[in-house]
Amino acid sequence: MPLTSHAQKRASTIALAIIVTCQLMVVLDATVVNIALVPIKHSLHFSSAGLSWVIDAYSLTFGGLLLLGGRAGDVFGRRRMLVIGLTIFTAASLLGGMATTSTMLLLTRAVQGVGAALAAPSTLSLISATFEEGSARNKALGIFTAVSAGGGSLGLILGGALTSWVSWRWVMFINVPIGIAIILLAPRFVPEPPRNGGRLDVAGAALVTGGLGSLIYGFIRLAEHGSRSITLSSFVLSVVLLVSFVHVEKRRTQPLLPMRLLTDRLRGPAYFTMMLVPAVMYGVFFFISQYLESDLHFSAIEAGFAFLPMTGLIFASSRITPRLVSRFGARPILLFGLFTLGVATLWISKATPSEGYLESLFGPLVLFGIGAGSCFLPLSVTILAGVPRADAGAASGMLQTMQQTGAAVGVAALSSIAAAHGRSDALLTGAGIITVALLVAYFAIRPTRNIASSPEETAEEMVALAMVE
Repeated sequence: MPLTSHAQKRASTIALAIIVTCQLMVVLDATVVNIALVPIKHSLHFSSAGLSWVIDAYSLTFGGLLLLGGRAGDVFGRRRMLVIGLTIFTAASLLGGMATTSTMLLLTRAVQGVGAALAAPSTLSLISATFEEGSARNKALGIFTAVSAGGGSLGLILGGALTSWVSWRWVMFINVPIGIAIILLAPRFVPEPPRNGGRLDVAGAALVTGGLGSLIYGFIRLAEHGSRSITLSSFVLSVVLLVSFVHVEKRRTQPLLPMRLLTDRLRGPAYFTMMLVPAVMYGVFFFISQYLESDLHFSAIEAGFAFLPMTGLIFASSRITPRLVSRFGARPILLFGLFTLGVATLWISKATPSEGYLESLFGPLVLFGIGAGSCFLPLSVTILAGVPRADAGAASGMLQTMQQTGAAVGVAALSSIAAAHGRSDALLTGAGIITVALLVAYFAIRPTRNIASSPEETAEEMVALAMVE
């Protein structure tokens, strides 16, 4: 019996809630443990430098396997991969909450990343299958974009509340009931789009993940002042594996990453910028959360709510930015966002415990939220505008890969600098990285037409058309 329009609307609303909740879980888990790092360090006896692996173990497998997860959705079905990915993610969350050693926690965080990499690439395609093109899809995409942009900072608040009210273990356990609900509801309410076929490039995924893992391990060994030969070997191995990945992809008829996406005059610099921004953002999250608890002696929940000005403005900016991009174009909004982010990071680097939170952090966190919320949509529009339909899945997968890879490498590299020279110098380096991103955006990201500036083609529509297959 066909559904009435009211029943169809209700079903599609439930489907959107399922999809968005899945996206929120995987984005939020990149940061929800930040506020719990201090109690995790004491409970499981992490070193200061090794503590960054709690963040990086997740970001590494998530970013390194996203392209493979997207291809798996093509071959086996998007909804099926979402359910399989969430099952792995939920099981790993349960085991992570029960971890009794640092090794066990890191292993479960890595497996969480595997599950997230299988589930996350399916979300946008499932929105396309659920909502017809037009206002309904654009509204759904707007909600999805806001959750994606603000989920990481929301994780800081949630992590603080759970750690303070219950235990750090609940930053892992909280995923279990939510994950089970999605696993049970998705087959009932979320439609399965047609499969596109293709083959899995397991070798390519192994090379890129191994290469990134070696790079991050090298930075962490550097921070721990470990053996120079092992550190150097890690960097050399990283280069060998990543170069091998490029050679393998060039020979594939269905590569995980078509090299033409990276060599494109606009997309290449935009991808590079998309990697630099999260590198600094997640580094700032990592350092500030520990600064609040260790230097300002905030409780976990106080530290979480200290991020509220930034979180609120990331959400607010991400909702306003599509209209600004549609009116002024992507490039001016991107330049404004990067400049604001750089000033905020520089300001944060000057924070001292003697000044307190309001004097040293409130202002820069407000500025940081505005800048961060203004960066991601312009970059997404630049990367995805005009992408050939055959490359749409790879282009969007690479976008997410750059975000997660940037986060993992940024935390590792900035932690290494902090271990050698102090947190202030690490944050100054972060401000320098954003300056590089700003220069790349100014000189290299120069579209021949004003992207998303016509009233008929809004920023949301362009992202929707490019990101779904």
